[in-house]
Amino acid sequence: MNTKAPSQIDVFVGSRVRMRRLMAGLSQEKLADGLGITFQQVQKYEKGTNRIGASRLQAIADILGVHPSFFFQEGEDPAGARNGDTTREPSEISSFVSSKEGIALNRAFLKIADPVLRKKIISLVAAVAQTPETETVRSSASHAQDLHG
Repeated sequence: MNTKAPSQIDVFVGSRVRMRRLMAGLSQEKLADGLGITFQQVQKYEKGTNRIGASRLQAIADILGVHPSFFFQEGEDPAGARNGDTTREPSEISSFVSSKEGIALNRAFLKIADPVLRKKIISLVAAVAQTPETETVRSSASHAQDLHG
């Protein structure tokens, strides 16, 4: 094992710290101040370069308002984590959701109360991205249009 390379578990935990920090609207500097460390150390934690000790992880959880187990939870496959499968990397969706753009998009989207408008926005984004969902959304939209006139 290469001791210089970060472990996948450390990378995963670091990505969860970053995601939660961004969701909470905290900068690396603010988190670092709360922990009494430098923002560079927070960067290293978030990249998985430096391993986070148990007491430090508890302090991070307290500042970010979550239970320490939050940093080990996988959104898509909790069964895999329970079966000891720690080799999976964060999924593409988790990576996006933890990005600044993903968080901003989610916050804005959640403020839209009208479910019809939400579906139209999804249709628009799918059409712009030219994804397979585009056809599904189009067919359901045309079906709904046929039903309503």
